[in-house]
Amino acid sequence: MKDVSFSLFKGDILGIIGPNGAGKTTLLYILLGIIEPTSGEVKYFGRPLKKERSKILKRVGFASNYVSLPYSLTVEENLKVFAHLYEVKDYRRRIDEVLQTFKLADKKKALCRALSTGEMMRLNLARAFLHEPDVLLLDEPTAGLDPEYMREVAEFLKKQAEERGLSIILTSHQLSELEKIANKLLLIKEGRILAFGGLEELFKLYGVDNLEELYFKAFSNASLGDSDG
Repeated sequence: MKDVSFSLFKGDILGIIGPNGAGKTTLLYILLGIIEPTSGEVKYFGRPLKKERSKILKRVGFASNYVSLPYSLTVEENLKVFAHLYEVKDYRRRIDEVLQTFKLADKKKALCRALSTGEMMRLNLARAFLHEPDVLLLDEPTAGLDPEYMREVAEFLKKQAEERGLSIILTSHQLSELEKIANKLLLIKEGRILAFGGLEELFKLYGVDNLEELYFKAFSNASLGDSDG
């Protein structure tokens, strides 16, 4: 990543888009403190992530299509582990709430190895919301979900941003769904920012009417990689 800089406010939903290998997942890992930037710093709530990572990450949620939960544990056991890590009060009630929200209540006692790809992603989302974070980082959150549930997740995220002031940063190849919820976009190509700004602002800048047109116009010369970086 080079010269990447952006800011987010309460209730913002930032969509990160770019071709495979552009650096989208890498950027999320930097924001989580898993990868340390070679220069500059990451700040949450006005505080440096490097110095206060533990305290800050208690207010940050993360879900990814590329991260698996322990297959030998049940759905409930997985959530209990994270509930204790995040020191969630009344965790039994909270676990039941997120399972209901993400339509996994009937899978509470099921082993994770028995879940479908879509159910595993929904469990990842349930885990990310377990401690009611102020900032949410999502890597391909709708991967493996059927169209109807994809729409429900998008509506839920937008509602959380509007009602709770939750700030969301997400990567997604589902451009039509992303366009419905994001109010800001970050376009990345080869580890560099191509553009950053409001949705309508970037539509006007590129002379397009929708996100799909914007993607193809902005990245028409981008070579496709085999995997997201």
